[in-house]
Amino acid sequence: MKLRKVTAASAAVFALALTATACGSDDGGDSGSSGGDDKKVTIGIKFDQPGLGQKTPDGYEGFDVDVATYVAKKLGYTEDQIEWKESKSADRETMLQRGDVDFIAATYSITPERSEKVDFAGPYLLAHQDVLVRADDDKIKSPEDLNDAKLCSVTGSTSAQNVKKDLAPKAQLQNYPTYSACLTGLQNGAIDALTTDDSILAGYASQEQFKGKFKLGGFKMTNENYGIGVKKGSDLKAKINDALEAMVSDGAWDKAVKDNFGPANYKNEPAPKIGDVKS
Repeated sequence: MKLRKVTAASAAVFALALTATACGSDDGGDSGSSGGDDKKVTIGIKFDQPGLGQKTPDGYEGFDVDVATYVAKKLGYTEDQIEWKESKSADRETMLQRGDVDFIAATYSITPERSEKVDFAGPYLLAHQDVLVRADDDKIKSPEDLNDAKLCSVTGSTSAQNVKKDLAPKAQLQNYPTYSACLTGLQNGAIDALTTDDSILAGYASQEQFKGKFKLGGFKMTNENYGIGVKKGSDLKAKINDALEAMVSDGAWDKAVKDNFGPANYKNEPAPKIGDVKS
């Protein structure tokens, strides 16, 4: 009987110890900043935009990837602690609100509608809607010259519709499923011009198979301020702004622009003022 009493008491003490340990674990369960082996940061990018965010057999590359990697390092993460997650345009706000990602760098233009749902650090790039034409084309010198031209529109995109509505109402819209299909059509003469953000156009034109075949119109039809999206109220916003300021000041931003857009002769705007978020 005495042996049973001791065993029962010991079991009770052991159970209490387990409970205390579990409570202690809950109190300190911030895996994102604990510094342990499981420390990681999850970043949303595009997987299908050459020059900006592209998944390749060797990993991930592009201007947005370079910016996000620099920011992550400034936040205390190594490259192998970064988990990349595809962030399609329609999913970005939801991914941030659900906590699927810590931040998003994915050609994420700052707009009033988006700013109601998420916060933005940056901007880190000022892009403009533009057109891409064949390198030997000297007919399209202004947006008005797109009248009667065959203008490529990616299905679901508003860029070509904007041009047709405001600048070139007689443009003949051709709907293609992807930008790559538009580029093939541009190359073989099926279309005369492709329109979207100049940074995206430069990224596609910089691909090895298209080098020297296309040129940007340089029309600057809209202003698109790319920001890094974070969850509403997140303290990451200020930390990311600090990282972006460092990237600009130490020359890493200029290098990233040249590395990713240089082959397309992309005449980028100077780095925007970090923290001056404009919708």
